[in-house]
Amino acid sequence: MIPAHPPSRHSYLLKKENTVPGIEVSETSIPGAYRINTSHLPDRRGHFYEAWQFSELLRQAGHRFEIRQVNYSVSRKNTLRGIHGTTIPPGQTKLVTCVRGAAMDVAVDLRVGSPTFGRYDVTLQEASAGIGVYLADGIGHAFLALTDDTCMNYLCGAEYVPGTMIDVQALDPAIGIPWELDGPPITSDKDAAAPTLAEAVERGLLPTYEQALASAEPHPV
Repeated sequence: MIPAHPPSRHSYLLKKENTVPGIEVSETSIPGAYRINTSHLPDRRGHFYEAWQFSELLRQAGHRFEIRQVNYSVSRKNTLRGIHGTTIPPGQTKLVTCVRGAAMDVAVDLRVGSPTFGRYDVTLQEASAGIGVYLADGIGHAFLALTDDTCMNYLCGAEYVPGTMIDVQALDPAIGIPWELDGPPITSDKDAAAPTLAEAVERGLLPTYEQALASAEPHPV
């Protein structure tokens, strides 16, 4: 079972989910974004768990995810990264997992024309839990580091192509992500200057829903 988390001011982010042996893939409120829970096997040494399997994501979600690049980010507490996405083409699917510390992890639908365009979904990621979030093309990603030295691991379905990153303002009130900040967040200059969702639409920076669906091309098992 996934270990219980101590109460915190972000405890409202936790959702009760049935745990079963192995890997459980469940779609979030945004189609194309999936939460991956896994069972832990404890013994006197500690515990072991399988964080992800190609066959399980394909079987449970219909996505053929093959890893082409691996990234890590290390952040101080109160660091806010995102909202980041990738143009289509080339696209860049991602499986994001917190491997040290804790983060408020957010998926945002950036697909123009999607029934859930502009909607966000929040996952509390803690290293002890091993929860992962899979993001199909067209789904933006952002997170707030809740501890110092928070390390996030990104498994990417394509190599990054310079000039294809999409940036959207994570503090855009029209999106309304409840970051619950204690003060001004730590951000990059690029993220601080990112356009709002409406500005990104007006500038033609975002992918369409049709482009994202064509890029996904779900495969039957």
